[in-house]
Amino acid sequence: MSLSIYGQSLTSRLLIGTALYPSPEIMKQAIIASESQVMTLSLKRQAPGQQGGQVIWDYLQSLATGRGIKLLPNTAGCKTADEAITLAQMSREIFQTNWIKLEVIGDDYNLQPDPFELLKATKALLADGFQVLPYCTDDLVLCQRLYDAGCEVIMPWASPIGTGKGLLTPYNLEAIRTRLPNATLIVDAGIGKPSDAVQALEIGYDGVLLNSAVALASNPVQMAHAFAYAMKAGELAMSAGIMPERQTAHPSTPTLDTPFWHQS
Repeated sequence: MSLSIYGQSLTSRLLIGTALYPSPEIMKQAIIASESQVMTLSLKRQAPGQQGGQVIWDYLQSLATGRGIKLLPNTAGCKTADEAITLAQMSREIFQTNWIKLEVIGDDYNLQPDPFELLKATKALLADGFQVLPYCTDDLVLCQRLYDAGCEVIMPWASPIGTGKGLLTPYNLEAIRTRLPNATLIVDAGIGKPSDAVQALEIGYDGVLLNSAVALASNPVQMAHAFAYAMKAGELAMSAGIMPERQTAHPSTPTLDTPFWHQS
């Protein structure tokens, strides 16, 4: 089984961010340990208009080229559709990729995406030839609108970005999975521990995107290893078929017609 992003087949279902690490070397070791084949990077925070992030961009491009990792630029920090569109166009010129993780934030307190500006930017970027991976809330109607607009990949949050609270509303995420069976769905934001990633795959999601859960761990490299194993466990559980939940207890060893059961 593999993760498909706009026709690109990947063996790892984990996408990983490049911010908040104690040092570039630890970031590099953690990304390698995660086995991820996609890493995100923020342009806005590096002053792209003045090439303010050229050193870190060169470092990440070198890492990506050397390890066969695809870069996924994002529009983190943008608050309007026009701002996000401009930044996406810059990213395509700098990194020579049509992939864009689209973020348009509508609230500074919980960093909740603005659904109206997000949909507006999505339609414009798709029309401009971008392959858009929109970061959104777990709102079914919004996800349907993004899919209908032409997004093959949709990335609803598990919980607000950077909180580490895990899957706050599994019901909402499951509803999106059920109603959009042909979309590639990636849980983005709020993942705090490996078991959260396992849960996301167990309910049928195709992948997980995270950053803080690894970068802010006491040992980022070890945590990245843990997430690599978690993705494999979640994928195996999903493909194996999880037993249905039951309302009443059922004995694991039935007493009727069981030849080795003996009562004195």
